[in-house]
Amino acid sequence: MVMGESPRSTRRLGRMAGAAYLVNVLAGIFSLMVVPSITGGHGNPVATVQTIMARETLYRAGIAVALLCYVEFLLLPLLLYRLLGAVKRNAAALMVVLAAVSVPLSIASLTHKLDVLALLGHAAWLHAFDAGQLQSQVMLPLAGYASDLLLAQVFWGLWLIPFGWLVIRSGQLPRLLGYLLVLGGVSYVADVAGQVLVAGHGDMSFARYVTLPAALGEIGTCLWLLVMGARRGSQPA
Repeated sequence: MVMGESPRSTRRLGRMAGAAYLVNVLAGIFSLMVVPSITGGHGNPVATVQTIMARETLYRAGIAVALLCYVEFLLLPLLLYRLLGAVKRNAAALMVVLAAVSVPLSIASLTHKLDVLALLGHAAWLHAFDAGQLQSQVMLPLAGYASDLLLAQVFWGLWLIPFGWLVIRSGQLPRLLGYLLVLGGVSYVADVAGQVLVAGHGDMSFARYVTLPAALGEIGTCLWLLVMGARRGSQPA
């Protein structure tokens, strides 16, 4: 329980954290899953350029929503610190730091998506490229975007480990969610290691399921907080 606050205040704070989490989850699904599934060309330069140009408004919306997602993510760990910090201040502070480190990395990745818009714009200097050259040039910032996001994913995973540990120790949420969060954090890091160390890791059949514990833990925690709030903790400060 938050030090010095009533059970009702703790539930209200939990619901605030759940609402912030929901914004982050929905914005992340839209920008990281929905938009790429529609605007992506599956590695084909011609198809990629044609699809982005045909759906430029959606592509731009994906960038805007991703920026909202990353900036709003600064609020979530602060609310969780307020909710769970009494369990163990050092662990809660580590959670906030690891989450905050991911934000500039994630925002920086969006510069590559803006570079794509610049390449597909109408600047006079673009006339120096023929269609094939321009299509190949577009693939470079998209590859850079994927690489930057891969580095950010390390911290998307690491912050979940102290977060999950705090959930387990606090008794304010179901411990199952805490275990899923910890496992999810480890799975994020394992996925990054696999992509860096193993060629073709992303094409392996099991790769899409590696981070499933993270999805279950985060969405489950989000919904629990939003609907139930947080209950009185069983662990002292």
